[in-house]
Order: sequence, then C-alpha cells, then structure tokens
Amino acid sequence: MNTAHFSQSAPVFFGRTLPEEGHVVGYASIISKLEFRIPIPDQISMVCSRNKKYKTDQWSVFSDKYLPEDHLGKTEIEALYSQLVFSLKYEGVNLLVFSQLAKHYDEQELTDLVSIEPEGQYSRRIWFLVEWILGKALLGKKKLTRRSYIPVIDEKLQYAVEGKKSSRHLVINNLPGTSDFCPLIKKTQKLEKYIHDNYAEQKESYLKGLRKDILQRASAFLLLKDSKASFTIEGENPKNKRAARWGQAIGQAGSKVLSKEELVRLQQTVIENDRFVEMGFRKKGGFVGEHDRSSGEPLPDHISAKWEDLDQLVSGLLATNDKLLNSKLDAVLMATMIAFGFVFIHPFEDGNGRIHRYLIHHVLAKKKFSQQGMIFPVSSSILDHLDDYRDVLEAYSHPLLDFIEWEETPDHNVKVLNDTLDYYRFFDATRQAEFLYDCVQDTIETIIPNEIIYLTNYDEFKRYLDDEFEMPDKMVALLLRFLDQNEGKLSKRAREKEFVLLSDQEIVEIEQNYKSIFL
Repeated sequence: MNTAHFSQSAPVFFGRTLPEEGHVVGYASIISKLEFRIPIPDQISMVCSRNKKYKTDQWSVFSDKYLPEDHLGKTEIEALYSQLVFSLKYEGVNLLVFSQLAKHYDEQELTDLVSIEPEGQYSRRIWFLVEWILGKALLGKKKLTRRSYIPVIDEKLQYAVEGKKSSRHLVINNLPGTSDFCPLIKKTQKLEKYIHDNYAEQKESYLKGLRKDILQRASAFLLLKDSKASFTIEGENPKNKRAARWGQAIGQAGSKVLSKEELVRLQQTVIENDRFVEMGFRKKGGFVGEHDRSSGEPLPDHISAKWEDLDQLVSGLLATNDKLLNSKLDAVLMATMIAFGFVFIHPFEDGNGRIHRYLIHHVLAKKKFSQQGMIFPVSSSILDHLDDYRDVLEAYSHPLLDFIEWEETPDHNVKVLNDTLDYYRFFDATRQAEFLYDCVQDTIETIIPNEIIYLTNYDEFKRYLDDEFEMPDKMVALLLRFLDQNEGKLSKRAREKEFVLLSDQEIVEIEQNYKSIFL
C-alpha cells in the first residue's frame, strides 16, 4: 500500500492495538490528522493488506480495495474528501466531525471541498451538512437542477425520520433533529431485533385479558415503585409522601406539552426543599462527581454544558422533541435521544436525573408506547441494572473529560473555559439506546408481569384469610409483609405480639397456604 495523506499506519492507534496490519481510515483518521478535540468513534475503521472484512467491538476491518484514494500528490482538501466519502458510505454521519470541519476550514476551503464532485451524492450530502451546521450558505455554490434527491442519512446505517427536500442541495433532510440538538443512533442487530419484536404490541396483548381492578392496582403500585426507584438511583431514600408526590407527576407523563416552563415545574415538583438549591436553569457551571476531601477540589465524572449554552441547547432539545413526536421514529429510540440528551446537558443544579427518567415516561406515553393509565416502571429496571446504567452514562461523559478545559471556582464548582456546545448537541446515542431497550424488555417481560402475578396471588391469599379467620385488611397486609420478609415463616416475635391470637396449628396452615400460593 502507498503511504496515505489521511490514512495512518501504526501498530497502535489512540491506545488500541490494530487487529491487522494496515491503515486507519474514515472519521478516526480525520480526527487524528486534523487534531480535532473530540472523542474517537467507538468503532474505528481500518483497511488491511489482506482480503478480509469483519467487525469487532472496536474495529471495522476492510480489505485493501476499500482504501480511500487520498495518497500523496493530492491536496489536503482532495484527500479529506476521499475520507469523507468512505466515512459516509460505511460509517454513517458523524455530526461532531462535520461541526469541527466547519470550524477548521475557511469558507473558500469548504466551498472547494463540496465542489470536487459537485453533482455526486456524497458531495451533495457533505455540502448540505456543512451549510446546515454553519446555518448559512457557502458563497459561490449554486443550486443543482439535474439530479434526483438522495437522503442525508443512510438508513441502512443509522435511524432517520421521513425528512424534507432541500432543493438547493437536492437532498432529503432526514436528520432526526435540529442543528441545535441532533443525537444519532446507529442501526445494530440488537436494536433491529428489539424494534422488530414490537414490545408495545406484546405488552398490550398480555394486559388485555386482565381484570380492570387488577390493572388499576398494579398501576398504582408500579407508580410508587418507579418513583422510589428513581430516588434510590440518586442515592436518596425519600418518605412515602415525597415518593407519592413524584409518582403523581410521573402518572401525568405525556399529558402536558414539553416546554422550558414545564421542565422548571418538574424541578419544583421533585425538589421538596429548595432552601439550599438555586432553582431554575443554571446560571453557573455544573458537574457530577465528588470533591477532594482535604482541598475541596472538584473531581468530575461528568461536566455539564456551559450555562451560557443552555438556552440554545434546551431550545434545540425541545424543537427536536416536537419534530420526533410527529415522525415515525421508534418510541424507545426517541426516548433515548430526548431523555439522555437532557441528562447530558444537565440544565439544573439539582433534579436532573429524576427528570431525565421522567422524560422516558413522557416520550413513551406521547408516542403511545405505554397504555393510558398504566405506568411503565422503567426506573425499577434501571435500578436493577445500576452498574450498566452508570456504564452508559460514563460512556458519554468520560471521553469528554479529556477535551473540556475548566478551572475551579471559589465555591469549589467548575468553570468551563473552552467551547463545548457541540459535545451536547451532537453525540452518538447507540449504547444508551441499547441499554434503554434492555430495560424496556426487562420491564415488559419481568417487572410488570411479576407485579400482576403478586396482586393476583395476594387476592387469593386474602380470600383464604377472609374465609377462615375473617381477618381485616390491615392485619392481612401486615401478615403478608412479615411472611414476605421471612421467606414464608412467621417470626417468633410476630407470633407472640401482633398474631398472638393465632394457634400454632393455624400458623402452620397459614404458612403452608402462603407457600402454595406465592412460592
């Protein structure tokens, strides 16, 4: 192979050992060559010298016939163009890279870039993306008139919306967002299987045959359970009254239009005591993490968007939310983009995590994934998979820590010094989408059925106690709680105190009936 202009040959690339001898190509090579301060893609493309083509978690390996024609002798712009064509063809759209290109090159260089093959489909897509990000037309570029329309997002590689035609570029803008907020999600075998399995329809089918009173009670229990789980994820253990208040808010998910005012209302609902919290959108920096015990220095795991960027980012998120609600995009994918986008931006001083999980409920309800009146307790599943949840949050946050410049403030907060807007408006949400769909599957196949089974068993056990002992509801609930806590056995203390009126034989029979019904 010839030495390439952008393509790079080395045994190790950004700490990763190449699986074959060859050249790193595509977006990773562009980021490295132009020294962009953005994370390398999760999956790096490379071309090897042998006739091989395969994928691993970290690599997409191609044979040498795929090597971009960016060898020495070409100008930098020509070499860049060949790498972008490869990237669009095999890696999809990386908006973070395009946003960096729009800043790195001047207007004439960008015009030269999109004029290399002016009527070619890849040139038109590059042209559209550059102007879409810049928010203005490149001078000297004229409309095309003799070509059919091609989509900006290749739907074999990434999820998109129906889109609108751009007559200037002869492309269909099927990006699932606005230029102020547009996460993208790759098509993976896992996500495609989940979407094909149609979980919303599965849930409706098994709920259809259940009694209305069971469904209503299950919904009430799941509402409180989800609310408590959301607090527990934040390391809090709220009283039932506070959990019920937030549960009531969750129960209204999807009933209101999402707006800045609604987000502030949700924060006011979730923060019971605002004495030590500055409410509303931040007017200072923010981070998630710890403080050094001796010095108080911030030790960030995640650095929030600059407060000066919040108006643009939140407005963009809300505009994208409205756009996606009117699209056919899968409900769980949309929930991923909006909910995780919100928590990455972290617009409030406190309450972001719980509102982030509320937004999952909101989108699923708005997209009619959740049955009306039946809460979808996804926070309960997140709590059961807390390590995985932290992993997908850190998969976004940790790589960015190398590129965010900050200094400590007098109150031991962080002040971000560089431009970080693009990190929060353009990111890949594939890992987060796969995680959320895992939780959706768990909720549908385990959490909701288990709650309904429990309530059905509870009713059967209560009927037995009513028939045999005419036991009041309050005592039935207490007895059942003791049996649940002690693997079906009534403790000596309970036998001698709350249930002293029961004989030994009666207790044996109650324990046997409990085990036959519940275990």
